[in-house]
Amino acid sequence: MISNFETKGTVLIKSADELLNFSRGEESLLEKQIKDIADAGIKVVVAGAKFGDMALHFLNKYGLMGVRLNSKFDLRRLAKTVNATVLPRLTTPTAEEQGYCDAVRVDEVGDTRVVAFVMEASESRISTIVIRGSTDNYMDDIERAIDDGVNTFKAIARDGRFLPGAGATEIELAQKLLQYADTLPGLEQYAVRKVAVALESIPRALADNSGANATSVVNNLYKAHKDGKQTYGYDIESDSGDVCDAKAKGVLDAFLLKNWGIKYAVGVATTILKVNQIIMAKRAGGPKPKQPAGSDDES
Repeated sequence: MISNFETKGTVLIKSADELLNFSRGEESLLEKQIKDIADAGIKVVVAGAKFGDMALHFLNKYGLMGVRLNSKFDLRRLAKTVNATVLPRLTTPTAEEQGYCDAVRVDEVGDTRVVAFVMEASESRISTIVIRGSTDNYMDDIERAIDDGVNTFKAIARDGRFLPGAGATEIELAQKLLQYADTLPGLEQYAVRKVAVALESIPRALADNSGANATSVVNNLYKAHKDGKQTYGYDIESDSGDVCDAKAKGVLDAFLLKNWGIKYAVGVATTILKVNQIIMAKRAGGPKPKQPAGSDDES
């Protein structure tokens, strides 16, 4: 595979013979390079740049297939799929730099022609999912569902722990924070209570999206958790804001998602508070500069 670099080469010609033989020498050099690639057993050449007419001629002469990829991301992704190495220039790759796939063919998906690199073996690490539908909105919904599923699998592969979903984890944390706020003196308890209120946004969003009364849902969740039902969350299938055992129903959230979500939220909040503190200090005039030693004030 050949990457695309935005550089230009310069050729220095010193005589008339070199000028006459320049094109012929370039053709011979290009033909030798492509012949060496074909002799190495390579059948497909993938490049990030445009193939010239001369290169296409010699590729066709030696029975090689040329594929151009405009995206550098797609080029790296394909190299990872076929276990190949991206080379900066046209040269004969070594055995370790060559990739392999079972078949390369041109298929038609709908009315679009695509080049398919087919891996028949089941141990392939990368696959392509083609989404087809009647409307763009329908396909966008399917794409988001697939993206959520892939990200969930990635989170499970990194950390296999789960937490009760349906807002159960957030309400349990909010209740614990409210109990902790009661033990704090002064103004600190108000900051802790605000964090607890912020955690209520998840079950409130679930209730609002399903058309239920968010305040009633949150109150029912608090009541259930005060009774010791720590795994109870909002039952989205009910019409009156009822709660259910999320763990028993199999409604679970990845631990990694909750962990990093809370960390990032707290980090954003503390950063905004620091910025506000700096702005307020500047508006107030900031700290007064220190007087140098021996000034008139000391005298």
